[in-house]
Amino acid sequence: MAGQPGAAAAPLERVVAAMAARQKDVGGRLHADLTRQVPSYRAVPRELLEQIWHRHFQRALAVVREGTVPAPEDFDEADVARDRVARGVPLGDGLRAFRRALSAIRDLFLAEAADRGLDPDLVVDRTTCLWELVDVASLRIAAVHREAEVASALSDARRRADFLRGLLHGTLSAAEIHSGAAIYGLDPARPYRAVRAVPNGDVGPDALERSLEYHGRRNGRRLLLAVLDGSVAGVVEEKPDLTGLEVTAGLGPPTELTAVHRSFRAAGRLLEAARAYGLRGGYDLGDLSWRVAVVAEPELSELLLDRYLRPLEAEGQFGALIEESVRGYLEGGRHIREVARSAHVHVNTVRYRLRRFEELTGTSLDAPDTAVELSWALAARELETPPRRPAGPAR
Repeated sequence: MAGQPGAAAAPLERVVAAMAARQKDVGGRLHADLTRQVPSYRAVPRELLEQIWHRHFQRALAVVREGTVPAPEDFDEADVARDRVARGVPLGDGLRAFRRALSAIRDLFLAEAADRGLDPDLVVDRTTCLWELVDVASLRIAAVHREAEVASALSDARRRADFLRGLLHGTLSAAEIHSGAAIYGLDPARPYRAVRAVPNGDVGPDALERSLEYHGRRNGRRLLLAVLDGSVAGVVEEKPDLTGLEVTAGLGPPTELTAVHRSFRAAGRLLEAARAYGLRGGYDLGDLSWRVAVVAEPELSELLLDRYLRPLEAEGQFGALIEESVRGYLEGGRHIREVARSAHVHVNTVRYRLRRFEELTGTSLDAPDTAVELSWALAARELETPPRRPAGPAR
């Protein structure tokens, strides 16, 4: 819309001048109204509100004078958006405040235009321009506010990840740990367990982090997680319930926050062991016990495989049956009848297989060392086979 030449220009300028003279008075009433009816704006200092009011008012006066509305890209609201996001002012409240401001300016224009007898067609034209200004500016404010929210969230995520990285790797001072704990809602007086988790299937680390946080907070437990080096890492108050989640996780022992880096090292070893066995769920040392060492000591595992299981391979399929019976014998508490019942064979068949095992390996199944070393070898054998799900719960 174009400006008004000729005789209409002088009355319009008188209206603009009269509006400018009342800028401070209208702004004062608007500020009082906002702080009373929009609680989040109580966090915004009055001088900042006055600066923004001045910007909106002068832009509106230009629209009234010229009859043209700025393009969306001409609205520079990024500084305002960042400030409102930092102060916790929701987008809805920001838009509500802006519309109240433009409504006050529109009402002021209508009042001054009536007092000075401004041409009705011109009044309609400029009122339409002011409404268009509201629409265009609202869209721009919403866009930059959302951009500021995303930037703020990314910045918060980086700060949280930096804190967790230092906490879990033991590079923070006690003062930094206590300061971060206060920021992120951790209680330094309580023990925490480090956790390290990786997703299974098509779920990515970011989605897994959100799922773990949701499950933890739903149960009222304090936790702090972040995606670090491709896995989800952090601290939890208790062993989480991972039912229904496609995840493998290692959990270190409970410890105070200043020593949680040691718990994190243990969590990493437990995760490595659980993945090596193809397990799903969350595992601590009580779940995996000595099997963690099987993964960590490949040379010893090779030695015990050579001693106890590879001699059976020369027997072909019968060697596999011997290994199956030996495994059942150890895992079933050395009850031959139970092994026979489970394998659907006669007890004498099981006895023969066990005796043949002793002949091939030159060992005695009654010897304590044999039981320990053979259990180790059998666990190492699992690492050579396709992953299997555990028989018991892994939560």
